[in-house]
Amino acid sequence: MKLDRLLAITMTLMNKRRIQAKELADLFDVSVRTIYRDIESLNMAGIPVITYQGINGGIGIVDGYKLDKTLLTNDELASIVSALKSVASYSDTRSDRLLDKLQGVVQDKEAEAFRAKTEQIFVDFSSWGNEAFLKEKIDIIKEAIQSFRAISFVYRGSNGESSAREVDPYTIVLKSQKWYLYGYCKLRKEFRIFRLSRMKDIKITDSSYQRQPIDLEQIPWMKGWHQPSNTVQLVLKFAADMKTMIEEWFGSENILVEEADYSIVQITLPEENWVYGFILGFGDRVEVLEPEDIRRKVKEIAKKIYRLYNK
Repeated sequence: MKLDRLLAITMTLMNKRRIQAKELADLFDVSVRTIYRDIESLNMAGIPVITYQGINGGIGIVDGYKLDKTLLTNDELASIVSALKSVASYSDTRSDRLLDKLQGVVQDKEAEAFRAKTEQIFVDFSSWGNEAFLKEKIDIIKEAIQSFRAISFVYRGSNGESSAREVDPYTIVLKSQKWYLYGYCKLRKEFRIFRLSRMKDIKITDSSYQRQPIDLEQIPWMKGWHQPSNTVQLVLKFAADMKTMIEEWFGSENILVEEADYSIVQITLPEENWVYGFILGFGDRVEVLEPEDIRRKVKEIAKKIYRLYNK
């Protein structure tokens, strides 16, 4: 849209003293002639844009000009910028442009203090490894959501079985350092949550859909597994050298007993198969005290692992 481009050009010029028309044309994927027409429109709107001649010339805004930003305080702007920077690993060029727009409304004399505010908190959602495949999945799903088109993929459930799915994608969710898709599954004929790491061969189909109103506050990921019928209460005994780790994982408030050579933790987790892998991930540094059926199951799995490595 022209209006959106005019605002973006204005913010770009406010963040750079000089910029060539060709650079603006490439940035917004339009012709140089269109950029010059946009500059005329900006001048007619009262924004003083000047074309400077010479080696260091280019297009720029008169020094000292700033947009009215009374709708947002610097603290509010800093909060928005911090949030955008935190998801930068999965954002597109539009997010970068939005950052430029927001930073452009800050007065020069306030710029250093504003930058310090945006650096007070930084949340990095990316992992230590290579996330190229994850970003590719997110980009495909985002494109499908924006164009209201269904996606097809092969999904491997928690039970290890694979099935072909076609889903109307609604929302990409990050929860507990894992990415999920919330959408309407045509196979199950209901809204479902899919873990992105279990989705393969994602493709955008020619099938379009009309988005239904949804209330994100009522989605199952917010409350579902917290129901007593879906959880199990575990009492775990950890070795002394695990104290720092169990505080990071479970919080000090869940430590029932803390002795010199062991600690006992009580936690509530979803009653699903993954809980056994979670416990076994601590190796010989943890012992299940309660409940008895979980203790017995972990023991059986441990025996199978022992036999596997002693063939």
